[in-house]
Amino acid sequence: MTITAIGARRRRLHWRTELPLIAIVYALYSGTRLLIRGEAGDAMRHGADILHLERLVPLDPEHWFNQLLATHAVLGVPADFAYASLHYIVTPAVLVWLWRRRPQHYRAARTWLMLSTLTALIGFTVLPTAPPRLLAGHYGFVDTMAQYSSYGWWGADASAPRGLGYLTNQYAAMPSLHVGWSVWCGVVLLRFARHWPVRALGALYPVVTVLVVLGTANHYLLDAVAGVLVMGIGFALSGLVQRVTDTARPGAGASGTEVPPGRSGAPRARYPVRR
Repeated sequence: MTITAIGARRRRLHWRTELPLIAIVYALYSGTRLLIRGEAGDAMRHGADILHLERLVPLDPEHWFNQLLATHAVLGVPADFAYASLHYIVTPAVLVWLWRRRPQHYRAARTWLMLSTLTALIGFTVLPTAPPRLLAGHYGFVDTMAQYSSYGWWGADASAPRGLGYLTNQYAAMPSLHVGWSVWCGVVLLRFARHWPVRALGALYPVVTVLVVLGTANHYLLDAVAGVLVMGIGFALSGLVQRVTDTARPGAGASGTEVPPGRSGAPRARYPVRR
């Protein structure tokens, strides 16, 4: 892509249209996620089934990490803060960084993120799942968010501020968008950051996120796997969606590029200039 094309793309994507678009998609995601809570009994049964399946493999590190964080506050408190905040800080920060520093890659990455987020709603609808911390006591999980709630702004309703638990769907554990969004951030930083410390943080962020969501008993390992799968689906669909929207855009040529006023979309023949 030439510098001129990059500049044209940046001009077509204005913050006055981007911010409402992102806000609408996020509101649609949050509102739908809140409305499709599912039955508590079904959610508990699905959570227990996932844990049972993991133990058959066997691959169920949730309990070990959870006990580690529950026993050592020096690990549990930072993990709870990470769970309650990074999800909502790092992802928008990377999106803004792309907009400002890598505008030629912004639209593709934004489309990928949005499609993956909306795809996750299928999982929340089809498989309402209670996280490990809400399972019956004999499963042995500790709700570290409740245990260390005096250190932060949250209560016993995951990362929701105290008294606002009704604004969150606690049965939306499958898939884990904490993990999915962290994978998106990691891939973006690994691909487009110039400095190796930033790329290293990008590689480390998804790993830390997986450990946090398991250790705080907010997700199962299979939730994390599903989060990665959802991001893969969004990535696979993003190219098609961009081509469709480019073709449908008024004033676009066959290739999806905008045609200047007064010109046709056909390539102009070139003839030698006679002197």
